[in-house]
Amino acid sequence: MSVLFTVGYEGTDIDRFVRTLKAAGVRQLADVRAVAVSRKAGFSKKKLAERLADEGIRYIHFVSLGDPKPGREAARAGEYDRFRLIYGAHIRTDDAQSALMELTETVQVASTCLLCFERDPETCHRTIVAHEVSEKTGFDIFNLFADDPDRYVRNAAKLPRFHLGESLTAA
Repeated sequence: MSVLFTVGYEGTDIDRFVRTLKAAGVRQLADVRAVAVSRKAGFSKKKLAERLADEGIRYIHFVSLGDPKPGREAARAGEYDRFRLIYGAHIRTDDAQSALMELTETVQVASTCLLCFERDPETCHRTIVAHEVSEKTGFDIFNLFADDPDRYVRNAAKLPRFHLGESLTAA
């Protein structure tokens, strides 16, 4: 079974973040933030894309899969049911569905990780996106935590791996 990774960059720095991606064998990063600007050094779109390119990791931004402002506000306020309702409606829009189709095709090419800010995948829309992709591809979902990349280095043999061409659509 192949895998789709997810990661948030809350609580980490760019160096540990990149080491985590590399330890997991990620070849492309799918940014699913609506606004790819960050106050954290190295995580705004242009700087992040440049750093990842230097590391041999492709960067792709799927802006239409980002959480709209009311959803982000609900999540920030801890109103997760409201956040899920807002994002659930958003992901059914034509733009989001088109981006979801493109993302689904993209993840089948190389080991991919979905990116957003929140460390906890349970309170982030990237988990909803990952489940949508998983339903279409049959990929397992594996949540990375970028604050301690050494855990993935130490346990590299136990990490799930991407297998080119292995999905329900390829079968």
